Amino acid sequence: MSESRAVNPASRAFPAASPRPRKRRWLGFFFFTVAWLVAILVVLTTVGILWLRSAAKAALPVLDGDIYLTSQGAHALSAPVTIRRDQHGVPHIDAGTQEDLFVAQGYVTAQDRLWQMDVYRRSANGELSEVMGPSLLRHDKAQRMFQFRNTARRIYANLTPEEHARYEAYARGVNLFITQHQGSLPPEFHLLHYKPQPWTGADSISIGMMMVDMLDTHWYSKLSRERIAAKLHNSKLESDLYPVGSWRDHPPTGELLDLSQPHPEPPASSDDEDDERTQTRALPPSALQTLPGVPSMTKSWAGKQETFALNRVDGWDDSSLNSCRDCTPGSNNWVISGKHTASGKPLLSNDMHLGLNVPNIWYMADLRAPGFHAAGVTLPGMPFVIAGHNEHIAWGFTALYGDVQDLYIEKVQGNNYEGNDTQWRPLNVDHETIHVRGRKDINYDVRLTDHGPLLDPLFTKDPRAIALKWTLYDTTLNSIPLYALNTASNWTEFTAALSRWCWPTQNVVYSDDQGHIGYHAVGRVPIRRVSFGIFDTPIPHDTMDLRWEWNRLTGEPVYIPFGELPNAFDPSSGFLATANSRVTSDKSKYLLTDEWADPYRAERIYKLLQGRDQLKPADMLAVQTDIYSEMDQELGHRLSYAIDHAANADDQLRKAADLMRSWDGRLTVDSAAASLVTQTRYALRTMLLEPKLGKDLAASYQWSESNFAEEEIVMHAGPDWLPPSYKDWDDFLADAVRRAMKDGNATRDVAKWNYGSWHVVDIEHPLSSFLPVIGRIAGTGSWPLSGDTTTVKQVGRAFGPSQRFTMDWSNIDGSTEDIVLGESGNPYSPYFRDQWDDYYNGRTFALPFTPAAVAANTQHTLRLLP
Repeated sequence: MSESRAVNPASRAFPAASPRPRKRRWLGFFFFTVAWLVAILVVLTTVGILWLRSAAKAALPVLDGDIYLTSQGAHALSAPVTIRRDQHGVPHIDAGTQEDLFVAQGYVTAQDRLWQMDVYRRSANGELSEVMGPSLLRHDKAQRMFQFRNTARRIYANLTPEEHARYEAYARGVNLFITQHQGSLPPEFHLLHYKPQPWTGADSISIGMMMVDMLDTHWYSKLSRERIAAKLHNSKLESDLYPVGSWRDHPPTGELLDLSQPHPEPPASSDDEDDERTQTRALPPSALQTLPGVPSMTKSWAGKQETFALNRVDGWDDSSLNSCRDCTPGSNNWVISGKHTASGKPLLSNDMHLGLNVPNIWYMADLRAPGFHAAGVTLPGMPFVIAGHNEHIAWGFTALYGDVQDLYIEKVQGNNYEGNDTQWRPLNVDHETIHVRGRKDINYDVRLTDHGPLLDPLFTKDPRAIALKWTLYDTTLNSIPLYALNTASNWTEFTAALSRWCWPTQNVVYSDDQGHIGYHAVGRVPIRRVSFGIFDTPIPHDTMDLRWEWNRLTGEPVYIPFGELPNAFDPSSGFLATANSRVTSDKSKYLLTDEWADPYRAERIYKLLQGRDQLKPADMLAVQTDIYSEMDQELGHRLSYAIDHAANADDQLRKAADLMRSWDGRLTVDSAAASLVTQTRYALRTMLLEPKLGKDLAASYQWSESNFAEEEIVMHAGPDWLPPSYKDWDDFLADAVRRAMKDGNATRDVAKWNYGSWHVVDIEHPLSSFLPVIGRIAGTGSWPLSGDTTTVKQVGRAFGPSQRFTMDWSNIDGSTEDIVLGESGNPYSPYFRDQWDDYYNGRTFALPFTPAAVAANTQHTLRLLP
């Protein structure tokens, strides 16, 4: 008999309780907590933004009225100084004495750019980690290693008393502003919880060293070339990667060039091992002549007799440049005599290409006092005008790329090293202390030889003791002739000032009110007493003797005489231009470098301007904003030809070929062909280099003439560069286009792959990576960007023309100048970003100069009173 189980009636009516209500309670508690946290975060963010806004508004400068300036109870000025600001907030400073003028320049620049000045000072001196933390420690070590602060102090100590007085006056003006505004400093100081130290004259020189570093540093390219050459172990392939100048170059000799002639034929390959797989598909020059828009190549290569070769990479450790492939600090400048202009007076134009940041690197100003009146762009933290004009002359700069650095492999044992004379001598040691926010101080020793500092393996990734020799370290060079440039009134006085220019090496164009035009290369460039190419890589210690020094007899540097640097005055052509490419010719006595920038910008400028008459300022702006690339257009035609003849070309590839074949070569934001060609250039770089060098070494190849190197390799279609996995160059190039579309995330319909959808300009505040809210308030955000690194308008994501200037001697008040964003560094100032729309859209505006024009355009008037 089975056992019966009693059943509780309640259990039928009310089943066992489920754990789900408890889970719901925990979920509710979780979401409630998250909601509160989000609400708190929103409140804190809102409070932070409101506080930041309040701090920024409190820091806005006084633009109207009177401000009394006193320094430790004494008058800081000898008489009132008037600052009139025009519709763009540009200060026009009018002082009774030059000393008062530079005091006022320091004060007014600090009104708009104090935090930028302090960051520039800290960046140059290696003091950023003190306020921004350990992430900047590597940068600070590099600056201490390069001795920028010590060099600036040396230069400042050796200035003339008159120069000392001008720098001290500027520093006094900065310090007066700091003292008066301890409670209303720019918001960045509040965010980082620090206050600026007093300004010194040596700090201004440090900021000048920042520019020298940016424009003259290229030692790392010599180290990189050594490694790449060792891997290639093939002098022909090495010379392909490191060409010196090109057949496209247009040195500023002033000679009239026949630009109607076809391009010369590239040199024939010297390789006798051409095999059938390459010979059957390499595109011959005759085929190029049949492609629409491609010039014939039937003449001998103009540069083939040149034997010097050097690689240079610009932008080391510079995020704004690293964001742009192949961007190198450089510029465009040109000058046209009155016989080619509509007014009969000279026109001079200059746009300097640098990394773009918030605020802009330049600060526009008009400075006037008895014996001094100059206007143009200034460098925040330094007195005077850097580039611009005065009442009689105008000038503009581009980087020359003179080779002023060499590497020497030293023999070091302990604290001693062996000199060229085989004598052992002690290393000099510079004991540096780096303050790091939130951490203990870092003691950093810089060891120095007679050549210069030993490079830290942290930066070279090389265990050898490598010393850097640089003209900057020459204790006999201490001249910065900016004041003399600003006050020169003719070519004789101007060149006298330039003859004292030490660094950085530059190309300078000139025009004056008497109708003269000129060009001169400037800067101290050492004379190498042995083959120039020997210095392309580090000099081994076991071969080192006095022959390897810049002067083999005395060991002291000897520089190219100023008068023997490239120059021209009133040339018969009536036209001179530079754009960082080769400025030496077959007639030049001395070599300046084994490296130059790509030739495309200079070539295009000559084609647009030489031989034209009745030119006007509007024509100058059209050239500065030109976005046509002959090289890109020719490459597009070559790629189209390859796809037409390649095996397995699909419909998308054939459509890409049609787009490139019919392309006009202008890199507009709505162009699909521009996307195809530009992305294919990126893909080709990797596909050509990685089989030869490996991934890591291929990625390290950067060089300012690399676009021309790539063009030559592709157009020559030699067997040495064709990867072994491809049967011919057509299949290889077609696959490069295929890879470009994949890597660039091309749209399914390639005709809709607009260039501006991915090629953008995005200018950020330096603190945006630390505090994203700053980026949203102060940054520009992403904007579609036309042009590329081969167009006259040389651009990248955070790189491009940092200003645009045209001097018109027929109308000095109609001469134009604009910078990227605006005069102010404060996001709540009306002059923070008021120039951006004009800059982005290729427009510009006049910079008033005469007293009458300044008065007519005055929006604000401030008086500084003693």
